[in-house]
Amino acid sequence: CYVQYFTLLPVSAFPTVFSSSLVHHELVAKYSHLFWVPGSQPDLMPYLLLAHIDVVPASESDGWDAPPFSAQEIDDFIYGRGTIDDKSPVMGILQALEYLLIKGYVPRRGFYIGLGHDEEVSGFKGAMSIVRVLKQRGVKLSFVMDEGLAILDGVISGLEGPAALIGISEKGQATVKLSVAMLPGHSSMPPRETSIGILAAAVKRLEENPMPRLFGQGPERGTFEHLAHKFKLPMKLIMSNLWLFSPLLGRVLERKPDTNAFVRTTTAVTMFNAGVKVNVIPSLAEAYVNLRIHSAQSLQEVLDLIQLTVGDQRVKMELVDGFDPLPVSSSDEKSFGFQIIKKTVLDMFPTVTVAPGICIGNTDSRHFKDLTNDIYRFAPVWFKPGDAQRFHGINERISKKNYEELVVFYSSLIQNCDIQKLPEPHSSVHEL
Repeated sequence: CYVQYFTLLPVSAFPTVFSSSLVHHELVAKYSHLFWVPGSQPDLMPYLLLAHIDVVPASESDGWDAPPFSAQEIDDFIYGRGTIDDKSPVMGILQALEYLLIKGYVPRRGFYIGLGHDEEVSGFKGAMSIVRVLKQRGVKLSFVMDEGLAILDGVISGLEGPAALIGISEKGQATVKLSVAMLPGHSSMPPRETSIGILAAAVKRLEENPMPRLFGQGPERGTFEHLAHKFKLPMKLIMSNLWLFSPLLGRVLERKPDTNAFVRTTTAVTMFNAGVKVNVIPSLAEAYVNLRIHSAQSLQEVLDLIQLTVGDQRVKMELVDGFDPLPVSSSDEKSFGFQIIKKTVLDMFPTVTVAPGICIGNTDSRHFKDLTNDIYRFAPVWFKPGDAQRFHGINERISKKNYEELVVFYSSLIQNCDIQKLPEPHSSVHEL
């Protein structure tokens, strides 16, 4: 019933989108949506706007100020699970298309809209099925734009003014199972070492020996270089000369969990299971380790380092699932997708500084890497201090003004994509 609701909802909410002869719509894998809007100049390579209609669970008993599926308005904010992740882009994209169609707009550059239904559980049925459909049709995309990063206002300490970060890559991910198997026994006659003790020692070694600091070797370097001029001294000096100060800045960033994630592959022991009775020494102890892999490392490199750090043959290591970091998309002055997104942001928000960034989480867009060289993760959602905890947390919300901005943004983006090619970049030299 829940899924059927979101399958049917857009039809009544956006009648022009679903009745226009210009728009081709189909259901994919029963619940995901794929739209194709052909352009008047078929020689222009199309692009794809991506979002997802599923959400993580929420319960009113968790302490919400409004029922999490009510879309109740409080003080000009719309409260509800999915208002940020990811219903605002879903509705914003479709409402922008509805508006353009009513105006009689016909794009020059064709584009797709993909709405997956299972992103929160990795998109294996929704997004991957959309990819298969497009591959079967021989589609190649100029770029893909999905959720990911946002406009940060007052979130980055020391930065003057808001910053729009456009994700040009995602960290890789792996789940590793560590286990120790031994003969069981009675607690009255314990051996010198138990399965729990051996595994606990291995876990302790992992936590005491983090993965190497790699700041400056991935896309995060470009983020700080683009933002450098918006910092005050001495940070302005440091960030404008990362060729010299990268090690110093890396040591500063690793002190806090939220910035440490940009510096290295993170290691988090998330599950530990052993024992069934207080007087029985367990035969098996298991732990699960979740890793988010830095762009400068591969999955295999990380697995080798875990094996080396554990350093105990009695601890069995098993890869449950995992994948390498995503390719880094272009963000220079000749990058069509990046520059179009940047122009659209700056046209709407002239005081915002735009910079490339890295997503430490994963999105449906990772499944599209065979269809394009450039994937961007961004939505013009404004985040102020404290807003990040609403993401997958309680009191997720978006202001009515910000939602309206999303509609305008996607409408402008679609129209900005109609240019045949970018203007020639101006040569410039930036000095401190």
